Order: sequence, then C-alpha cells, then structure tokens
Amino acid sequence: MADTYTPTVHGTGVKASIQRFGGYLAGMIMPNIGAFIAWGLITALFIPTGWLPNKTLGALVDPIIGSLLPILIGYTGGRMVHGQRGAVVGAVATMGVVVGADVPMFLGAMIMGPLAAYVIKLVDGFIQERTKAGFEMLVDNFSAGIVGAGMAVLGVWAVGPIVESITEAAGQAVSWLIGNGLLPFASVLIEPAKVLFLNNAINHGVLGPLGVAEAVKQGKSILFMLESNPGPGLGLLLAYMFFGPRLLRPSAPAAIVIQFLGGIHEIYFPYVLMKPRLILAVMAGGASGILVFMATGAGLVATPAPGSIFAYMAVTPRGGYFGVLAGVVVAAAVSFVVASALLGFGRANGDEPAVEPDASAGQPDAGALRDGDTAGDEVPAGDAKDDKQAQPVTREV
Repeated sequence: MADTYTPTVHGTGVKASIQRFGGYLAGMIMPNIGAFIAWGLITALFIPTGWLPNKTLGALVDPIIGSLLPILIGYTGGRMVHGQRGAVVGAVATMGVVVGADVPMFLGAMIMGPLAAYVIKLVDGFIQERTKAGFEMLVDNFSAGIVGAGMAVLGVWAVGPIVESITEAAGQAVSWLIGNGLLPFASVLIEPAKVLFLNNAINHGVLGPLGVAEAVKQGKSILFMLESNPGPGLGLLLAYMFFGPRLLRPSAPAAIVIQFLGGIHEIYFPYVLMKPRLILAVMAGGASGILVFMATGAGLVATPAPGSIFAYMAVTPRGGYFGVLAGVVVAAAVSFVVASALLGFGRANGDEPAVEPDASAGQPDAGALRDGDTAGDEVPAGDAKDDKQAQPVTREV
C-alpha cells in the first residue's frame, strides 16, 4: 500500500533502506490524510479560538486526535502487513496504547499496528495447516481475538508508557536548551519530534505552559513560536512542489494550503518520513526562524492554535508584526533552499527513475550514463552497457 503514495525506492544500500522505512511509515499516514484534514477543519472552526467557536462541536477535537486518528493509523499499518485480519488486530492493539498514555499516540500506533499484524500473521501460518475442516471460522476468529486482546494489554502496560516517556524526555531536553540560552538549537530536537507526531505534546505540554508564565511577566513570549512556526513546513512543501518526485508534486499545493493557512502541520510530516534526510531542512528553517525572532524581539501573547499564519497574526501583540512575519519568511526560505538542495533541484538522483534519456532519439549523453552508473537503476545507461558487451559475444559465436 505504501507504494501507492510513495515513489519506488531503488537500490539496496543504507540510504535505500532508510528511504523504504520512511516510505513505510508514510504509507500508514497518507491514506488517512482525509481524516487529518477533517480534524484540522473542526479544530480551526470550532475551538474557543477558532473562526466559529462552538462548545458542542468543539468537543469532537480531543476524541478524534486522541482515539480516531491513532486507530486509523494502526488499522492501516496492520493492513499493510497482513491484510484485513492484520488491520483489525492492529486497530485493537492500538487501542491499548491510546488508553495507556495521556498524549496522542501516533508513534505508538505506528508501532503497535504493524507489530500486532505481524504476530497474527505468524499465528496464522502456524495454525493454518493444523486446523481441521469445518473449524476454520472458529479458529480464525478466536486467534484474532486472542492476539488482539494480548497486544492491547501489551500496549497499555508497556508500549504506551514507553512512548510517553520518550515524549517527556524530549520535552525535558527542550526545557534544558531553553534554560541554558541555546534556544535556536531547540529545533534540533523539536523538528524530529514533530515528524514523529509529538508536536502537540511538546507544544502544549512543555512550551505552552512555559510561554504562559513568561507572557504573564513580559506580555509576550517567544516560546509560543518554537514549535508552531509554519515557515519550515511551508519551505519544505514548496521544495516538493518544484523539485520533489513527480508522483508527489501535484499533492504539494493542497498540502501548503492545509499547513500554512489551516495550521495543520501534520500534513507535511509524511513528506519528511518519505525522505528522512529532509529533516535537516526543517531543522535549519526552524533554527533560522528562532534566530530572527530573538534578533527582533518577537513574541506572541498566547499559543497559536492551530499553527497557521492567521492564528499567528491573531495572537501577535500590537507593533510586533514585523518580527513575527520576518521569522516565518526566513524560516520558509531557509527550509526551501536546503530541501531543494537535498532533492537535487529536481535532477534524478536515484529517488525516482530518470525520464529525460528515454525521450532522446540518439545516444544518451554522458551525464545520463554517469547517473545510471551511480544509481544502478536507469534503463538508458543499462542499455548502453549491454550494447557495449554485445560485440564481444557476437565475435565468440
């Protein structure tokens, strides 16, 4: 299923393995983007600071992000491993980590869904030939139920608390950086944690309370902008739109609207998971934005929720718009430049098959041959090598 949403990765090296792993994680998220958008729209509209505040409809926000989205991710991950049976068992197991922790369990769902599906896959392989005729339905249902229940208990007792501990450790590390005046370096921890869907835990669990305490004394706080800056995500998505794999370029404009205007940063996380080296781009963009915020004395009066440019403007103190906008623009520009460079500015580099040589009527140019020799998967270069080897074979015959 991941192949439907991510470009095919060629090669067998460490780089290719990391890309396959990132593509697999993205494959659990991308089919559920519609649910993320639905949650984002409900959040942007109906929370107390939204466009149409409504207490009744706003009550949908927490159950969706706390239960529905993790279960959908676990369901999709289980289906990728073992079809519908894996999906059902993965969803049940994911419920365990949802109950076992107080933070959104996106990371826990990515673990429990595929893990539970793999366990039931092993169980099915063991009992398939040992089940007598007429008992298949009974054995299948009870085996899935037993495995699902067991994995859910494991999620409550083990995986959920472990993931929550990881979240708390990341938050403590950010607090240490803040306390030691190393604020720009906070992006080194914040951005990878965001991509693992720990953004809400870091923002609302650590940075938010610290920012409130500072805002009470000074009237504003830069801490509200460390995680919520929409600039790095905007730059990354722009780089994908212009230089990303051809399969994904058409999806970038809509993602930009959702991320930058709607404030749903989760929309760009799968794009980083597909190519993990791009984490460097958002880290550089985040650090650059923080430097500008510090240099201009920028700050917000409250947490921008969701983290859209509109929410930023709504909680910017009077006279502070220049610093806030400058930090967002610089973060987007740096992220765009770094991500574009990491994407090879659109040149085929082994992440996607090259198409230019196929259209040439004559011999492929030297650059195409070199790219083929390096990547090992380009058809024109391979044909050229076969042609060179064809003559000696003919002479031997």
